[in-house]
Amino acid sequence: MRNRRPTAPDPVQDSPAVGPPENAAAGLTAVLNSMRLVGEHAGVRRGLPAMLAVNQKEGFDCPGCAWPEGDWRHRAEFCENGAKAVAEEATSRALTSDFFAAHPVSELAERSGYWLGQQGRLTEPLYLAEGASHYTPIGWDEALDMVASELRAMDSPDEAVFYTSGRTSNEAAFCYQLFARQLGTNNMPDCSNMCHESSGSALSETIGVGKGSVSLEDLYKADLIIVAGQNPGTNHPRMLSALERAKRAGARIVTVNPLPEAGMQEFRNPQEVGGLLLGRGTRLTDLFAQIRLGGDLALFSAVNRLLLEADRRGEEVLDREFISACTHGFDAFAEALLSEPEEEFWARVERDTGLERSLVEEIAALAAASERTVVCWAMGLTQHRHSVPIIREVVNFLLLRGNIGRPGAGVCPVRGHSNVQGDRTMGIVERPAESFLDALEAEFGFAPPRRHGHDTVNAIRAMARGEVRVFFAMGGNFVHASPDTGFTEEAMRRVGLTVHVSTKLNRSHVVTGTRALILPALARSDRDLHEGRARWVTVEDSMSRVHASHGVLPPLSEGMRSEVDIVRDLAGRMFGDSPVEWSGMADHDRIRDHVAAVVPGFEDFNARARGRDGFTLPHAPRDERRFPTATGKANFTVNGSYAPEVPEGRLLLQTLRSHDQYNTTVYGLDDRYRGIRNGRRVVLVNPEDARELGLADGSLTDIVGEWPDGRERRAARFRVVHYPTARGCAASYYPETNVLVPLDSTAEVSNTPTSKSVVVRFEPASGPV
Repeated sequence: MRNRRPTAPDPVQDSPAVGPPENAAAGLTAVLNSMRLVGEHAGVRRGLPAMLAVNQKEGFDCPGCAWPEGDWRHRAEFCENGAKAVAEEATSRALTSDFFAAHPVSELAERSGYWLGQQGRLTEPLYLAEGASHYTPIGWDEALDMVASELRAMDSPDEAVFYTSGRTSNEAAFCYQLFARQLGTNNMPDCSNMCHESSGSALSETIGVGKGSVSLEDLYKADLIIVAGQNPGTNHPRMLSALERAKRAGARIVTVNPLPEAGMQEFRNPQEVGGLLLGRGTRLTDLFAQIRLGGDLALFSAVNRLLLEADRRGEEVLDREFISACTHGFDAFAEALLSEPEEEFWARVERDTGLERSLVEEIAALAAASERTVVCWAMGLTQHRHSVPIIREVVNFLLLRGNIGRPGAGVCPVRGHSNVQGDRTMGIVERPAESFLDALEAEFGFAPPRRHGHDTVNAIRAMARGEVRVFFAMGGNFVHASPDTGFTEEAMRRVGLTVHVSTKLNRSHVVTGTRALILPALARSDRDLHEGRARWVTVEDSMSRVHASHGVLPPLSEGMRSEVDIVRDLAGRMFGDSPVEWSGMADHDRIRDHVAAVVPGFEDFNARARGRDGFTLPHAPRDERRFPTATGKANFTVNGSYAPEVPEGRLLLQTLRSHDQYNTTVYGLDDRYRGIRNGRRVVLVNPEDARELGLADGSLTDIVGEWPDGRERRAARFRVVHYPTARGCAASYYPETNVLVPLDSTAEVSNTPTSKSVVVRFEPASGPV
C-alpha cells in the first residue's frame, strides 16, 4: 500500500528548539532515526530490500555521497544520511495528476523545498503551458517532440544549456554530453562548478590530475591526516569509520574548521556493540584548529614556512630527493614564503587565521614527524575567492615531504554527490580537453564544438541577458543550488522552455521559463528493464573507483524512464541514427564500448565493470610519480597572502548543511549534532560577536548580504543562536541563505561561488518570510 502524502502545511522554521551541541556522532540514535525514516517513507516491503542492497556489490550505489566502499562490506553498508536518501528515493508516495490539479504552481511556489520533497516520486510527464496556472499530464512522445521542436528552432546551438547533477550515471552522462555536442554546444554547467571546481583547477595545475590521489588503504596507512574545511559526520558519515580505523592504526588527526563538529570529536561506530549500545566511541581529533573563515591559505603558508625554516637550520624535514627529481619551482616558492619579515608574517597569520602561533607550530611538528600524510578537504576550502591558491598551498605542503605518490599519503578532496566525479570523467564539462574532443570525433564521425561553453555562473548570466532559449536539467535543483537566488530566479524566468529530468518535486519546478516540462526519471534504486532484461549502470566514487550499480525496486509507475532512454529518445528525434547510432544505445553495453574508445582508463570497460569489485582508474602521480603538468613535474606555486576583509560591525558568513539534508534536499528540520530541532531559519553566531552586535540569543534578525553592486540580498527572520563558532564568523543553512551569495563573487580561476565568504550585517527582523 502506498503511504499517504503529508497534508499538513509547512511548519514554521524560524522558531526551533535549541539545545547544546552534541560532542559525538552516530551510535544508536542514528540507527533508530534511519529505521524510522525508512519505515515512514518506504515501508517494510520496499524499504528493507532497498537498505539491504544499498552499497552492496550486487546492489545499487547510494544516491548520497561519493565516499567509497572497501572490498569487504557490512550487511548494512550505509550511514544515517544514506538511509535518508534511499528512503526518499524508495518512497511509496506517488505524485499523480490529481495532486497537480489541486495545487496551482503559484501555491507550490510558496511552499518550502522540504514540503515539496516530502510529497513523493514523480510518476508521469508534466507540462506547464505559457500562462497556465497548473501542471498537466503530457505523453512522452508529445513532451520529447516539444523539446526537439524548440531545439530545432534555435538560431544557435549555444541558445541551449544542459545542466547535470551529480547523481547521473556514467552511461547517462556520456550520452548526455554526446547529445549536447552533436547539437553543437559545450554549454554543460554541472554541480562541480559550485563545489570542487577549485580543487580540479588547483590539482590540474600542480600535479597534472584534477582528482584525489589516495585510496582507502592510504588513509589506513597514514601517520597524519588533516581534515580541513569538511564536516564528515553530516556530509560523508561513512568516512568516520575510515578515520576510526586509521586512528586505531596509530594515525594522528588534525581538524581545521571554524565550527567544532560532533563527528570529528567522537565517533560511536554503530557496527560495533560498544558504539551501538554502550555509548562508547573513538576520539578522532588530536588537535583542533578553530580557524577563521578564509584563513586556510595563511595556515598552510605558515606551516610550510616553519618546515622551510627547520630545513635551513639543518633539520632533515624536507624530502630533498623527491623535490629535486619530481618537482618544479621550489626555489621561487621558498624565496617568496621566507621573504616577509618574521614579525609581520606572524602578525598577519594570527590575524587571518585567529590561531595562536604555538598551535600552528604544533601542526608543523606533527607534519615533520609524519612519514605519510593525507590532507582531506571539502567545501570549506573550495568556496572562497582565493580557494585555488589555498589548495595549491596544500599541495606545496605535501610536496615538501614527498607526500604524493607513495602509500599512506596524498591529496583527498572529498566529493559530494555520488557520481559527480564520474560525470566529469564522462565529459560533462564546459571546457573539454582537446584530446577528449579528438577521441569523440574519431569514435562518432562528427566534429564536436571546440569553443568553450557556459559554466553555472556564466549560464545564469546568459539567461539573464535573454540568450538562453532552452534550459535542460538532468537532475538536480538548479535554481536553489545556485548562488544569488533572487537574481537566478529572475534569469530562469527569461528562458523560453525549461526541462527538468527529476525523481521528486523541488523548487526548480516552480520557478520556470515561459513553458516548462518535468520528465520523471528512474532513480538509482529502481529496477531498469528493457525488453524484459535488467540493465545496470556504473558510477565513480571520490577515489576514482568505478563499479556497477543494479537497481532492485519495482518502479512506482510505468511512466518513469531511465535517463539514458530519455536522452537517446530525444536524440533519435533530433538526429536519427546518423552519424551516431542512438537506437543501439538502448543496450548499455554499447554505451560502455563507446566510453572505452573515448575515455582513457576505461579500456575493456564492460568486462571490468562486471567484476564484483569494479576497477580503479589510472592516476599518474599516485601510480608512478609521473606528473602530466605543463612542466612535466609537480609544481610548487607562489600563492601570496589573502584573507577576506570584513568591515567593523559585520561578520563573515558561511552557508552549510544541516544534518537533516543532503545538498538542497531537506529530509527533516533537525540539525541534531548542533542542537537545532524543528527549524532551519537559524544563524549561528559566536556569543562574544553577538553581544557586540546586540544580537540576543533567540532573537529574530534579518541577514543582509553586502556586495558593491547596490542590489539588496536579504534573508528574513532568522533566529539567532549563540554558538561556539570562530570569532568574526557566522553560519547558516543553504539553500535558504544562497540568496546572500552574490553571483559575481566567485573564486579566481575556478569561478566557483564564494559561499563560505559572505560579508553580512544584521538588521531587525522584517515581516513574514
